[in-house]
Amino acid sequence: MKKSILNLNNNEVGTIDLDENVFGQKILPDILHQYIRYQNAKSRQGSHKVKSRSEVKGRSKKPFSQKGTGNARQGSNKPPNFRGGATSMGPVNRDYSFSLNKKEKKLALKSALSIKINEDKVFIIDTFEIKSFKTKELYSNLKKFDYKSALFIHSQNGIDKNFKLASSNIPKVSILNQKGINVKDLITYDKIFIEQKSINEITKRLS
Repeated sequence: MKKSILNLNNNEVGTIDLDENVFGQKILPDILHQYIRYQNAKSRQGSHKVKSRSEVKGRSKKPFSQKGTGNARQGSNKPPNFRGGATSMGPVNRDYSFSLNKKEKKLALKSALSIKINEDKVFIIDTFEIKSFKTKELYSNLKKFDYKSALFIHSQNGIDKNFKLASSNIPKVSILNQKGINVKDLITYDKIFIEQKSINEITKRLS
């Protein structure tokens, strides 16, 4: 699969062969859905907590006599029906995450990349290195790509310092190491910009 290589001015500077086993994968909606559930579950904090009867501060002495008061008998002032008492069957700390095997993760990432390729929303950029850290200059170049939101995926060697500084003040623009690519970001962002030297890293990782 041939794809044009562009520079940050949206001018073609060459072509690259993309591995169809990675960028031309059959779309699997069920795997994508499972991966996004997996991501959302991992990001949940799960720190909700209420006090049970054993944790509520108070005495276990009977609040009033067993007989003669006209009230229902009570053993302590900790039950849920007392003010300041415990919460019945309330939430407790828990881990919402669940496991997803490596094969499913790879299939989901391949499907997400293939969706963006099919929609012509993936741009291979020769380099993210720029001479100036001025936001205005970078923003004027990026406007040529007509994006609503943009994700820039760089190689594991790191991102150009000037590019990082210039892009930090541009709304709806994010930078991500290729090691951190995930389905949610690939689907959420409108346009995906991949640095040329990270293509081999992604292909090797997902093959």
